[in-house]
Amino acid sequence: MTLVKFNSDKRNNGSLLPVFNDVFDSILNDTFFNDRLTSRVPAANISETEEHFHVELAAPGFKKEDFKINLDRNVLNISVEQRTEDDNQQKSYSKREYSYASWVRSFTLPEIANPENIEATYTDGVLKIDIAKREEAKMVRRQIEIK
Repeated sequence: MTLVKFNSDKRNNGSLLPVFNDVFDSILNDTFFNDRLTSRVPAANISETEEHFHVELAAPGFKKEDFKINLDRNVLNISVEQRTEDDNQQKSYSKREYSYASWVRSFTLPEIANPENIEATYTDGVLKIDIAKREEAKMVRRQIEIK
């Protein structure tokens, strides 16, 4: 038996078959399908201070060994490939959805970034990457006197 949600508050809106539209709306708006249609890459925050660029990715549930960070020219690539090892090879699954996770995020570094000085840490589900700025690009602050 399949349960389909119908929205009785919806107006006809000129449709010839409103019930037909309700069936498709309930299928396409179901969280099961929406979760699989949306891209599952971690959200990122990018900020800047006088001396560094900071990239933070919300990626809970991983170990630091799951991450691969590399720099190809001026593109910083962050990737994860995680497989769940099956403790019991005797199991016969009828459906298995959470055994594998992978994603890649890429960021183009600005010219003022120093590719020789990049540091990364992973704490409490947040991957933090600090990218130093080149010395000549760091902001110089001074008070300008008005004459």
